[in-house]
Amino acid sequence: MAGRFASYLDHFGFAQRPFALTPDPEFLYWTDAHRGAYAMLQYGLTTHAPITLMTGEIGSGKTLLLQYFVEDLDDSITLSMVTNTRPGTRDILQWLLPELANQSTGDERTFRQVREFFIAEYNEGRRVLLIIDEAQNLSLEALEELRMLTNINIGKDDVLQLILVGQPELRDMVRRPELVQFAQRVAANYHIPNMKPETVAGYIAHRLKVAGGRPAIFSKQAAARVAEVTGGVPRLVNQICDLALTYAFAEGDQMVRLATVQAVIDDGLFFGPAPPPPGPKRL
Repeated sequence: MAGRFASYLDHFGFAQRPFALTPDPEFLYWTDAHRGAYAMLQYGLTTHAPITLMTGEIGSGKTLLLQYFVEDLDDSITLSMVTNTRPGTRDILQWLLPELANQSTGDERTFRQVREFFIAEYNEGRRVLLIIDEAQNLSLEALEELRMLTNINIGKDDVLQLILVGQPELRDMVRRPELVQFAQRVAANYHIPNMKPETVAGYIAHRLKVAGGRPAIFSKQAAARVAEVTGGVPRLVNQICDLALTYAFAEGDQMVRLATVQAVIDDGLFFGPAPPPPGPKRL
């Protein structure tokens, strides 16, 4: 496998794989939507918003954008980041203080310990920021507990800021009547839509260039077909483009054409949504 990828890289002149599925901030492509999402994260942070929401479909680049945002935080922020939530997750307080892991959450003593932690950080000139990825997995009880935590303040200053990142159903959860008080604490929110066809073409060229290759390895027709079959979801774009490069390498081609992408689809190797048929006039 390693030898195959070495030849794959050498064939196109890449220094690294351009379409790896692991999020890498080096490859972040600043679409208008991602700029808007990042601006909203910054807005929430600088305005001390109690709760900020960022949502998008699976594979839309939320985690990659979040990594970039976290890398830019300064020492005035005490960060607690949760990335492994499971459906129905309820335990919240132990994410802020690991030493509380063996205590029952929600009791008065545990809540008081967390409050004392917030106040100590505030007195040292730091703010506590809790970021929860895949937040659509949180239970309603967990969201209510988070709301209670964001109510802790010193004078007019909130001592905890919360950023929730998740799939579109997170927005639906927050709109539920049981969470009306939670929704009232959301001061900033942004939804990342899927990429448009012209954005997909720019995204492909960007990743090829960052990897050390030629931006025009994919023909315009090939990039357009990728946009069609993936619906503009970055992770799916990465999947099919990586396969198309492998196909082109196997054929000794220096360019990925429409026929290359279509061969990947026809061979059933792309496990994305059901692809629309190619247009009859494509070459």
